[in-house]
Amino acid sequence: MSDRSALAALLARVQGARVTCIGDTMLDRYVYGAVERVSPEAPIPVLRVEREQAMLGGAGNVVRNLAALGVKTRFVAVVGDDAAGAEIAKLVAALDGVEAGLVVEQGRRTTIKTRFVAGAQQLLRADREAAPAVGPLSEAQLVARAGAIEGALVLSDYGKGVLGGAMLNAAISAARAAGHAVVVDPKGTDFTCYRGASVVTPNRKELAAASGMPAGTDSEIAAAARRLIRQCGIEHVLVTRSERGMSLVAVDGEPVHLPAEAREVFDVSGAGDTVAAVLAAALSAGASLEDAARLANVAAGIVVGKVGTAVAYPDEIRHQLHAQDVMDAEAKVLSRSAALDRIQGWRRKGLKIGFTNGCFDLLHPGHVALLAQARAACDRLVVGLNSDASVRRLKGADRPVQAEAARAMVLGSLQSVDLVVVFDEDTPEVLIRAVLPDVLVKGADYTVETVVGADIVQAHGGKVLLAELLPGHSTSATIKRMAR
Repeated sequence: MSDRSALAALLARVQGARVTCIGDTMLDRYVYGAVERVSPEAPIPVLRVEREQAMLGGAGNVVRNLAALGVKTRFVAVVGDDAAGAEIAKLVAALDGVEAGLVVEQGRRTTIKTRFVAGAQQLLRADREAAPAVGPLSEAQLVARAGAIEGALVLSDYGKGVLGGAMLNAAISAARAAGHAVVVDPKGTDFTCYRGASVVTPNRKELAAASGMPAGTDSEIAAAARRLIRQCGIEHVLVTRSERGMSLVAVDGEPVHLPAEAREVFDVSGAGDTVAAVLAAALSAGASLEDAARLANVAAGIVVGKVGTAVAYPDEIRHQLHAQDVMDAEAKVLSRSAALDRIQGWRRKGLKIGFTNGCFDLLHPGHVALLAQARAACDRLVVGLNSDASVRRLKGADRPVQAEAARAMVLGSLQSVDLVVVFDEDTPEVLIRAVLPDVLVKGADYTVETVVGADIVQAHGGKVLLAELLPGHSTSATIKRMAR
């Protein structure tokens, strides 16, 4: 199974997981329109308003992402006793699988962020907010609700007063006592308040401010993250780095740097919420932190390609995972000269090169078993694939069933295959002379003496392996059954 296929399997487990989200929620308003002229009153664009939309923001956007994934979610937050607070309550109630634990505080102003957007370009953001600490009564209600953590815990801190000291301590302590992971999307420069968290997810700027260290290069990111881990009692730091992807850092071991997944970036609003949501959901489903980070990285790449505060749906994530699998498979299919360059690079690293060949038309379990045995005998497996013209000469005018491009892509999608090279000759002898593999593999229906290239390999100190065949599997027999 490829890494991407493993993440797709993880995504299936995520649906139905349980997560508790606590944090600062707000109302995000979007005013969409078109700009066709500059104002005569001042050098500013005139937005002709076409539509408006309101949605959950802050911790509410984390919950939107969890609901989109099919995660069962408890949501604990504070809103004011105003129209915006009532609108937030209505939006939360409309989400599937979300149990609302909203505390309504008298006299509190609910935060509203209004963004004015023309096409894919955000022109202006206007904020209406006040961010005092929650009152003693509201804090007592929050602490009581935080004591019943279900699944992984997400703390979404936007600095609006909900996640004060008592609230943070109660939530983190309750989650860890129950054996649940704690994911924190942090705020401010003092991360000691998140002591005991499993992972915090600052962006690069936040990491630099909190650690007091530069955070530009990979090595600087790792050093700054490790300082936070040691000073603040946090287990891991997952740094979001915009166009440079993410970096997962622990106090020991090598950091894991994940390249960015986005093809185009339209709006980064809420991408951090998506990362926190997917990370927590995957951890709740039993994933390792590295796999959870990889899945979150894919989801973040999807949401930044959308305009506005967006979410990533399972079908979109699954499509992206499979699309990358196809690209990875295509990357394994090289011309002879390019393949030889890659093989030389493997040899410089001291890796053992294996080789097998065939038509591989209508790939069946016998093929898969042979390739798995071949890969087990080497560090890198090169597959020589008969071209369409070669197959026709060997098998007849009605073969192959699948064109060489399709056959090569299917082979490349297998984890056991590291490189595919199409050859046009009737036998792979010329290709074997060029590759000079350390191990040459064919099925046990051959003898060493009848394996093409065996003498070439053995003359250079290599060996020939005759792999066991699974009985009852044959492409020709399958085609005959289909014809009947």
